Amino acid sequence: MVPVGKHGLAEPGSVFVVEDDHDVRVAVRLILEDEGYLVDSATDGRRALERLERSDPPDLILLDLMMPGMDGWEFASRLRAHPRLRGIPIVVISAFDELPPPGIVAFLRKPLRSDAVLQLAERYCLH
Repeated sequence: MVPVGKHGLAEPGSVFVVEDDHDVRVAVRLILEDEGYLVDSATDGRRALERLERSDPPDLILLDLMMPGMDGWEFASRLRAHPRLRGIPIVVISAFDELPPPGIVAFLRKPLRSDAVLQLAERYCLH
């Protein structure tokens, strides 16, 4: 299903995945792209912020918390302080029951279920 945009036309929603695990990143990309979403990704918070600062903001960010370099907590804090990026909804994805950073809209437990990923994409990517 291709998300329907604000004008009733099919417009792909966009999701940015911040995840250091290659297999998880690829699986999420495939789940979302099969449904018509545009997906970009980064392997840690630092790379994600650099890419987000140079591009149009995505509709949704899926964020792992435990990553090398800049972890998910620091990434979320810096994103929330960024004037242009602070309003992007963030969903935490984690294998552990961790206390998520402030401002998180949802928490998905690994291993991820494709239906749960798609439900959140539908909720936050419809324009």
